[in-house]
Amino acid sequence: MRTFLCATVLTLACATAHAQVQPPASAPSQDDPHKPSAHRIAVELTTLDLMRAKGLISQEEYDSAVRDIGDTAGTQTGDAPTLMLGRWSTTLYGFVEADSIFDSTESFNDLAGNTQIARTGTYQANNHRFMFGVRNSRIGFRLRAPEYHKVRASAMLEMDFLGNQPPNATEAAFFTNPTFRIRHFNLKVETPIVDVLIGQYWQLFGWQSTYQPNSVEIQGVPGEVYSRTPQIRLSKTLKPGPLTLELAAAIMRPPQRDSSYPEGQFGGRIAFNKWTGLATTGSTGTAIQPLSIAVTADVRRFALPEFSANPGKSVDSPIGWGVAVDGLIPILPARPNKKGNALTLTAEYAYGVGTADLYTGLNGGVTNPALPNPTMATPAPTYTPNIDPGLAVFNMNGINVDLIQWQSYIFGLQYYLPGLKGRGWISANYSHMDSNNSSSHGAANKVRFKEDWADVNLFGDVTPAVRIGLEYAWFRDQYVDGNAPVNHRVQLSAFYLF
Repeated sequence: MRTFLCATVLTLACATAHAQVQPPASAPSQDDPHKPSAHRIAVELTTLDLMRAKGLISQEEYDSAVRDIGDTAGTQTGDAPTLMLGRWSTTLYGFVEADSIFDSTESFNDLAGNTQIARTGTYQANNHRFMFGVRNSRIGFRLRAPEYHKVRASAMLEMDFLGNQPPNATEAAFFTNPTFRIRHFNLKVETPIVDVLIGQYWQLFGWQSTYQPNSVEIQGVPGEVYSRTPQIRLSKTLKPGPLTLELAAAIMRPPQRDSSYPEGQFGGRIAFNKWTGLATTGSTGTAIQPLSIAVTADVRRFALPEFSANPGKSVDSPIGWGVAVDGLIPILPARPNKKGNALTLTAEYAYGVGTADLYTGLNGGVTNPALPNPTMATPAPTYTPNIDPGLAVFNMNGINVDLIQWQSYIFGLQYYLPGLKGRGWISANYSHMDSNNSSSHGAANKVRFKEDWADVNLFGDVTPAVRIGLEYAWFRDQYVDGNAPVNHRVQLSAFYLF
């Protein structure tokens, strides 16, 4: 099935598999793959594991591929179908996901994120919802150029179907004709001195995606730092003895383009390579991982139009910032040849001001105050912000800008059952978020200042390519006026990994 899928996607290329092409007959330099070769160039369908075993790629190239696609392909990464043309290669990976979801309120779509729950007593809170969907299915291509003077170049193109749809899209169109969107589009150049990544990738904040919780639910879940953005990132990996130390710094797409400054993120991670456990990021990224801890920070700037219907100048806000600490601790260790009876803890704590966009669908219901209307004009004058909701708003005096503060933490446990070689496990997660100033910015019946979430999951691998997951999740919001709605979710999902 794996070979068949790759052949289907790459029909024209694979039709010439194993064909011989005669290039110009001048001899190449071993260090310059771009010079013509006297040897024939073969087109071959293979896998990353086979390429490494045959010496077609180095261990460093293999490890780089695993870092890029492992959180999607998981244990299937080494078997991901790869098309080789000479010394160049393209790896196809991803998964098909089919979801069935029951919610006790009409609050969420298939992706719940940090969407607010319908208030107790409303029609939406008193009625249920049931959905089928495939929108979280994912497909990716990793392109690799041959190593050149110890420089390795690769590119990553990863997409899913969770893109924004027109506001007037029908329910049928939303689920059966979803929007194809970019997840990751980037190029990476790895050198002996420093590694450079340019393009859209995980935010460095939270050292994503290493510490994402294991859940059947579509991520990011409530209270989880989860976001991607265009960036320019520099990183360096050091391996002193049994440790791995990673340092990184990046300039990112600013959360507000009119601020005229890029966002900055930086951080470090240390891993203890001999203390390993089994962990799954998201629903599919199962892998042996070492004990590790990461600390990251974020700095950003905002500039809003003055609080007027016809602004003439901008108003600078305080500097936005955030810090995050993430960790993965194998409590009961695991190794490649011993994956049963393994227990792993994941944890994250984050604090930030003006950082709501680093979470999925978070705005807390905060708004700017109404503009003064002393003449009782109809319609009343309105203020048009130039910033996404939930980040920065004017306070009641209409002069100063406040950044909305959020604090979050999330903990997760994963236990892999004995005797099943890592093919069956249970996991549980709990998260909490709160804000110390959202209550001052908006109507008490619309603003949320606290949310809690917990879930329990059961996973089983029917075959190496087919995975089934069942989840029960509990959501609770706390509105400023004391209303505290709850949503219960049950989700059954099937995954085909390739």
